[in-house]
Amino acid sequence: MDHLSKLAFLAADVLLKKADFSADTEHNIAIILSNRASSLDTDRTYQASIAEPEIFFPSPSVFVYTLPNICMGEISIKHQLHSENCFFIFDSFNADHLWINTQSLLKQKKAEKVLCGWVDFDDKNYEAFLYLVEENGIIAHTPNEIKRLYKT
Repeated sequence: MDHLSKLAFLAADVLLKKADFSADTEHNIAIILSNRASSLDTDRTYQASIAEPEIFFPSPSVFVYTLPNICMGEISIKHQLHSENCFFIFDSFNADHLWINTQSLLKQKKAEKVLCGWVDFDDKNYEAFLYLVEENGIIAHTPNEIKRLYKT
């Protein structure tokens, strides 16, 4: 597993272990993630494996992680999620975009809960901010509240 997937996987695991999963129902949790670096950290590793013709050996185990959305697949496999997911790339954390997409999924009943956030890994710099939201949560799900939580 690449560094981005490990970061997303561990952060999601902390939240989803506490989620109220009923043993009788499918886990209808969508995933909306974003970051700045996409899969650049893994892309560099893959590029290094094919850069020199004399030692050209592309690694399928590295290549599979050259898309940022693979981290959502790792989360979905672990927690048996079969729902909507989307990964966005922005220059910086974008609470408004997370809010709009989450509200759309919840209002259209495409998900009961949405795992949202920012998971970024590039070289030695990394950051994870995830939250789980549902239609009638305890904390108001607004762009301003998301920004406030992200900053704390």
